[in-house]
Amino acid sequence: MTHLLVRKAPPRAVWALEQAGMHPLLARLYAARGITSAEQAETQFKHLLPPGNLKGIAETACLLADAIAAKKRLLIVADYDCDGATACAVGIRGLRGFGAEVDYLVPNRFKTGYGLSPEVVAIAAEGKFGKPDIIITVDNGIASIEGVAAAKRLGITTIITDHHLPGTELPDAAAIVNPNQPGCRFESKSIAGVGVMFYALLALRAELRKRGAFADAQEPNLAALLDLVALGTVADVVKLDRNNRILVAQGLARMRARALCPGLRALFRCAGRDPASASTFDLGFALGPRLNAAGRLADMSLGIECLVTDDPARAMNIAQELDALNRERRGIEADMRADADLHLQQIDGGTCSSVSLFDPNWHQGVIGILAGRIKEQLHRPTFAFARADSAEASGDLRGSGRSIPGLHLRDALDLVSKRHPDLLKRFGGHAAAAGVTIAEADFPLFAAALEAVARELISPNDLSRTLDSDGELEGGYISIATARLLQDQVWGQGFPQPLFEGVFQVERQRILKEQHLKLDLRAGPARFEAIRFNFSEAVADRIRVVYRLAINEFNGLQSVQLMLEHIEPA
Repeated sequence: MTHLLVRKAPPRAVWALEQAGMHPLLARLYAARGITSAEQAETQFKHLLPPGNLKGIAETACLLADAIAAKKRLLIVADYDCDGATACAVGIRGLRGFGAEVDYLVPNRFKTGYGLSPEVVAIAAEGKFGKPDIIITVDNGIASIEGVAAAKRLGITTIITDHHLPGTELPDAAAIVNPNQPGCRFESKSIAGVGVMFYALLALRAELRKRGAFADAQEPNLAALLDLVALGTVADVVKLDRNNRILVAQGLARMRARALCPGLRALFRCAGRDPASASTFDLGFALGPRLNAAGRLADMSLGIECLVTDDPARAMNIAQELDALNRERRGIEADMRADADLHLQQIDGGTCSSVSLFDPNWHQGVIGILAGRIKEQLHRPTFAFARADSAEASGDLRGSGRSIPGLHLRDALDLVSKRHPDLLKRFGGHAAAAGVTIAEADFPLFAAALEAVARELISPNDLSRTLDSDGELEGGYISIATARLLQDQVWGQGFPQPLFEGVFQVERQRILKEQHLKLDLRAGPARFEAIRFNFSEAVADRIRVVYRLAINEFNGLQSVQLMLEHIEPA
């Protein structure tokens, strides 16, 4: 059962925003998302939080400035998702712009697993360019106690840039930049890994300015990296607080001005999207999945190469490879989803508080997507497991989890580990997503332990699905102009894309490709096209729907289309 709720827009805030010149519809939408003044809605770069409050940022800037002056070898150790790939590309482009000698290494999901492990340090020390003097982690490292220790034994200095929640012990690195580490006063705790790396470059530029490094040379323009920062921030589904909205808005502005790197330009083209009308939807659902496909099925080095090359032809060749990998990923996902449906027949989704699934044939790189799909279907925190795909981890399962509001997934795993000290070999993550490694024989124990914790921590109300909308949209606003207005804004996690309710008469309904419901709707004299993806049931003649506005383009003609998120009889 889905409960429909309408967001409240405080009249005083709506009035203040309208008086400041904001479009009346945007004033209502922004007020319902906690914006009370025009200043809070501004996304100019000048409003970005300064780096100074990031603990460890000054030490990082000095270490990097000294390394550049001494021509030391720098190595970025990345993560294999979109945030990690864009963070690595930002680091490579930015540091090379400052004259650094820098290369990168990305752990392989299937061989070495996540983060700066001792195995990754050993690979780095024997790299093609020789042992690095300094390792810089991006989007990982805050839990790499053993990896940092291994690097130190080899005489390698480690700088950690990360945004994940730390454990009880921090690695003994030369510097750590992470807004979530103890004692950090940086206000934006939701910044993505790519944002943290961008801030490290801002601090480095300030340090180099103090040293007079740009007296005889042109200063690199770090704003040129904001297209990558925007992509990584949106794709990592971090909360879009004001600081993150500024980063994303500035990145989108560069894309719309066609001032984007060759790799992103090529990804837009492969996705059939126009960067001149780039939106957060494009970043999250068109570019992000294509980049992530490299880390899920192959090696994220392919994705990083796409983002760091300045050769448009090479960028296009790699983007086409990524597009093919993404199509392959969708096929694997469809097969896994069919398997999951069979497993779910053994589970009473109405009585359980969590879902844990394992199939020996599942692909390790796709279990996170599968967990997200099942979480959306059942509205339960979900873990999907696959066999670890490396000789060193023989007999292990790697799980990826997605959660619902009401259960902080990493905290839940922490509680499981305290109650069963030998169960979790490794775990980490966020409130909404987490990863874990267990022995295959321990899967039943994990499922039971997670269920026990979920029953304790999740309230009955949290187990009921709620769908927040922005109420009804006046008929005159259901237009291409309104769809463009909304498309130009920055929406995402914590600042959700507008959804509207309405009652319509169904004039025609049909199923496309055996899986998508296409509708012709009428409200008074007005008629609209609508579609609901992955829904193939017939609906009543009169329905209440929750939808978002979109623009459909066919044969060069544009029309407004309602993208349905919920349907019920009216």
